[in-house]
Amino acid sequence: MAIERIIDGGSRGGDEDHYDLALRPQSLDECIGQEKLLAKIKIALTAAKQRNEPVEHILLHGPPGLGKTTLAHVIAHEMGAHLKTSSGPALVRTGDLMGILTNLQHGDVLFIDEIHRLPTVVEEFIYPAMEDFKVDFTVDSGMHAKTINIPLQPFTLIGATTRAGLISSPLRARFGIQHHLEFWSLENLQQCLQRSARMLGVECKEEALEVISSCCRGTPRIANRLLRRVRDYAQVRGDGKVTTELARAALRMEEIDELGLDRLDRAFLESLITTYKGGPAGIEALAATLGQERDTLEDVVEPYLLQIGFVARTRQGRVATDAAYGHLGIKPSGRKVVDDEGLFD
Repeated sequence: MAIERIIDGGSRGGDEDHYDLALRPQSLDECIGQEKLLAKIKIALTAAKQRNEPVEHILLHGPPGLGKTTLAHVIAHEMGAHLKTSSGPALVRTGDLMGILTNLQHGDVLFIDEIHRLPTVVEEFIYPAMEDFKVDFTVDSGMHAKTINIPLQPFTLIGATTRAGLISSPLRARFGIQHHLEFWSLENLQQCLQRSARMLGVECKEEALEVISSCCRGTPRIANRLLRRVRDYAQVRGDGKVTTELARAALRMEEIDELGLDRLDRAFLESLITTYKGGPAGIEALAATLGQERDTLEDVVEPYLLQIGFVARTRQGRVATDAAYGHLGIKPSGRKVVDDEGLFD
């Protein structure tokens, strides 16, 4: 069963999407991070405007929460076009996509999130739409079936995915611009937090923003989520001004340490180190020890621990690195030498 964590980069929908929409930049000049991609997009947009053409189809891939949806909104705004949004799982039949495509105006942007989850029949249906701006739609069936060729207005398709390896080669080849979104630097996260704090009307000390940014796992969505939690804590336990002490206290209440690890992350590392002597240990054994599903550990916990070098995967199983021992304050013998578990003091 999937679990919700405050340091998960995925969207929770509802109120969070409402807040994210309010904090979303409207132009490329307001965007932070992803400098290489922004430079590439600026050139493509400028050239397309000069030719009075829609910009090339764009494929954005990378971990959740890095701004793929935001970039789609910014591109549509920069081009002065309307944005239509959908997702791979929502487009089950060709008719679902047909209604969207035929309503697009010249230069409009169609954004499909999790595009790798498009059914094969829908994916093949979109090929001629992307290449020639037309679709062949079959009506009726059997001996009465006939195919109608329907022209479309030139448009831009922006696809987003967290699993680029699952996108078929024919679909990938039809995107003129492809880019992998990287995790944000601490400097960019601090700039993001400064901008969000201004828009939310929250007064924050510079040192407090540094504390929050260090816990964000390089993900702006997590940064904005933590900022809202810290803001609420400062409002109730303080005078509303976010200081370093209040930021640390709020994060400690959420059981998040200075590297952005939460209780489940630390439990995973402690189990690997103490129960399995640092590994190697199989993922099924770790899941049974922690009382969690295997998918939860593989999809939710392990990616960040692998990214920061706390866990290594081997043929025999998972192995804890020296960095993990050092972070938890555990000697290689398995004896714990500190009691704060890395949480803020």
